[in-house]
Amino acid sequence: MKTTPFTEKHIALGAKMHEFAGYNMPIEYSGIIEEHLTVCQGVGVFDVSHMGEFWVKGPSALEFIQQVTSNNAAVLTPGKIQYTCFPNEDGGIVDDLLVYAYEPDKYMLVVNAANIEKDWNWCVSHNTVGAELENSSDNIGQLAIQGPKAIDTLQKLTDIVLADIPYYTFKVGELAGVKNVIISNTGYTGAGGFELYFYPQDAEKIWNAVFEAGEEFGIKPIGLGARDTLRLEMGFCLYGNDIDDTTSPIEAGLGWITKFVDGKNFTNRAALEKQKAEGVSRKLVGFEMIDRGIPRHGYPLTDIDGNVIGNVTSGTMSPTRKIGIGMGYVKTEFSKPGTEICLDNRGRKLKAIVVKPPFRK
Repeated sequence: MKTTPFTEKHIALGAKMHEFAGYNMPIEYSGIIEEHLTVCQGVGVFDVSHMGEFWVKGPSALEFIQQVTSNNAAVLTPGKIQYTCFPNEDGGIVDDLLVYAYEPDKYMLVVNAANIEKDWNWCVSHNTVGAELENSSDNIGQLAIQGPKAIDTLQKLTDIVLADIPYYTFKVGELAGVKNVIISNTGYTGAGGFELYFYPQDAEKIWNAVFEAGEEFGIKPIGLGARDTLRLEMGFCLYGNDIDDTTSPIEAGLGWITKFVDGKNFTNRAALEKQKAEGVSRKLVGFEMIDRGIPRHGYPLTDIDGNVIGNVTSGTMSPTRKIGIGMGYVKTEFSKPGTEICLDNRGRKLKAIVVKPPFRK
């Protein structure tokens, strides 16, 4: 298995380790529910160094991004970030990703760890405009410091005014005595906070400084288990569960990152434009359990008469609500919030209701 700059720290701290996307990653430390609530109420630190980072440079950089991604990157100015996806030729999604506008003619794409090789091959094979591509995934470490006390923790370590970094923007500067740290505000937890990108050789210095600064706020390391429950409470998609090569951005409720602007001829644009105009036969929805039960990936969803109308893509017991919550694809006629549906839990029919995420109140 591959390691991150922090793997030995996780093991030393007693984390339950498991393979994820080819990496030896911490799944939990003290327990998923406790770690989840730590992030919601205080501050927690995620090692997300397994994520992939590609640089796109040169005079053709924007043209390349416009061809391979669904969102309109032409609106980005340096310091802005955009959520987007790589559509494939069959109406599905190669991956969802973030585009960082670093400077004119220089962008950073942040892709999912499980898809680094697939995404890199996709970008290289679709680079028909001569953009300069560089896969820096193994040369960048990343920590996500999340929670309401994240800003107080990190502000001790930098002269950059963190309150001046709004959602989906970033700045580059010194943090914990380390120069050229990218400090961004995107978040995958719904609890606020920042991501730090840095060279692996600076990883230990940054880790130690962050934990020292956050000690008064009860800072804790957080595993990937709580990362999943946190993102699910917000209704954020997870690639491989809620979106994949067979799900279109229109079906997945990602029409807002699929921009049909003039001159942007991205992969499979015509088919997706047709979907948006004519509608789709299924949609990704959020739902809450009415009956007691926990939705799990792959469980069938039915109408009240027991007819299968879809399936669960993500599900858990909400640590903050103490009820079962989930996401899944259903036939479009059952996608309206307030619609009663059922979860088929190994033959038991349990009532649920379609809701619009986030689930966390």
